Amino acid sequence: MEISGWLIFILLVQVIHGIGTWKLYVKAGRKAWEAFVPVYNGIVLMQIINRPKWWILLLFIPVINLFLFPIIWIETLRTFGKKSTVDMVLGLITLGFYIAYVNYTQKVTYHANRDLTAPNKTMDTLGSLSFAIVVATLVHTYFIQPYTIPTSSLEKSLLVGDFLFVSKFHYGARTPMTPIAAPMVHDTLPIVKVKSYSAKPSLPYFRFPALQKIERNDIVVFNWPADTLFHMYKAADKRYDKPIDKKTNYVKRCTAIPGDKIEIKEGIIFINGKESILPERAKPQYSYKVAWDGKTPVDLDYIKKELNITDAFGQIANDTLIFSALPQSSVDRLKNIPGLTKVERIIHKETDKTIFPGTKDWNVDNLGPIYIPEAGKTVELNKETLPFYKKVIGEYEGNDLKVNGNEIRINGQVATSYTFKQDYYWMMGDNRHNSLDSRYWGFVPADHIVGKPIFIWMSIDGINDGLKNWSIRWDRLFTTVRGDGQPKSYFQYFLIALAAYFAFDYFRKKKKKKEDA
Repeated sequence: MEISGWLIFILLVQVIHGIGTWKLYVKAGRKAWEAFVPVYNGIVLMQIINRPKWWILLLFIPVINLFLFPIIWIETLRTFGKKSTVDMVLGLITLGFYIAYVNYTQKVTYHANRDLTAPNKTMDTLGSLSFAIVVATLVHTYFIQPYTIPTSSLEKSLLVGDFLFVSKFHYGARTPMTPIAAPMVHDTLPIVKVKSYSAKPSLPYFRFPALQKIERNDIVVFNWPADTLFHMYKAADKRYDKPIDKKTNYVKRCTAIPGDKIEIKEGIIFINGKESILPERAKPQYSYKVAWDGKTPVDLDYIKKELNITDAFGQIANDTLIFSALPQSSVDRLKNIPGLTKVERIIHKETDKTIFPGTKDWNVDNLGPIYIPEAGKTVELNKETLPFYKKVIGEYEGNDLKVNGNEIRINGQVATSYTFKQDYYWMMGDNRHNSLDSRYWGFVPADHIVGKPIFIWMSIDGINDGLKNWSIRWDRLFTTVRGDGQPKSYFQYFLIALAAYFAFDYFRKKKKKKEDA
């Protein structure tokens, strides 16, 4: 739904609110017209039901308002003496329209100084639960989101089984585009495995001001642009075009930013003609072919354990060992193992048409140059360049794109160039030969950016191998994702702070008991 459509919808809601409540406003000593003025009527209503005026702000926050509206309906009914269980249920199942029924058919009394405590234990529990959900959803949506690393595409930097806190505010918190959705879950409700949201109505894209821009080599969480799968057990292979904010969350390293030209030669990344230098914490990995003398016994399990490369695999064929996902440190140690005579990085030479944009003789180790679109910049359009930007123009930026022979039409007009409406990024995994990334599906639009991983609070080795095989990686607990030098665990400091708090709380309560005695 466009902004104009939402404005009309909000205006309609205000009119309905006024028609359904104006008599109650008058009963509370206010003017009838006050029930019809947008925003102001909400402020007045908060005064009538004796609730904080800032609640009105929460009504404009998607998802949060889904929980606050029912609370306000119940509070309004209770303020005018309608506080039975039947009244509460009718207020909820009619989506607040029961208030209009009361407004026109019931003789009610305004209780300006009513008791704000819950009438019974059940209502008290529901109120506390609703408040907790509102706060948790607010934090989850606009500040910090927990995230789990599911794959090895950033192995060594982020491990499978790492539990992260992802900052939403570093790159600017994005408001939900699906306002009707279950809180604190993504596209699917757990256990029941059904869709957790309604695709309609939808909100236009909006992002709050950012604290910083995405920089090259930042690790970024984003919605996977190519996600068209209905991630539910009943239709796993069905194409399903999801809303942007409900596409699968991915985490990769931002290799190139808007305006860059990226090229990969023999597996080495070049940005604007210069080799890309990764930060110290990054551990890029490649596949390697290792020559074996054919005589010395080779124990692959021993090698994997010795080099800590449990995610790699090896095989013996024609006096050759093949390993994948090896960082340079493991390669250096591999060279010293008896019986291994030569270690050579595997560089793909064959053409792979699954590599973006699918029209070049490229592969994962050799591609480009590719220009990364920047908002406001213009590119020439022809049969050669169109494959790079076809999805940008038609899908990401919502234009009607038609191609007839050599003629390109955008929104009905012949086009020989195109000016981008938003920024785009190139995301890649450090596990170069085992990562589904921009080399396969191209650019990541700015409106797909979710946030910045900042903290690992838990890390479980073997998380996909069953509970009995789990083991905590203690050295990764409470470590930062980015920074100079190698990761350092702050878990011990957390334990000290926690112990200090409990000690302080114990002595405070003990002192209070003495003072009350």
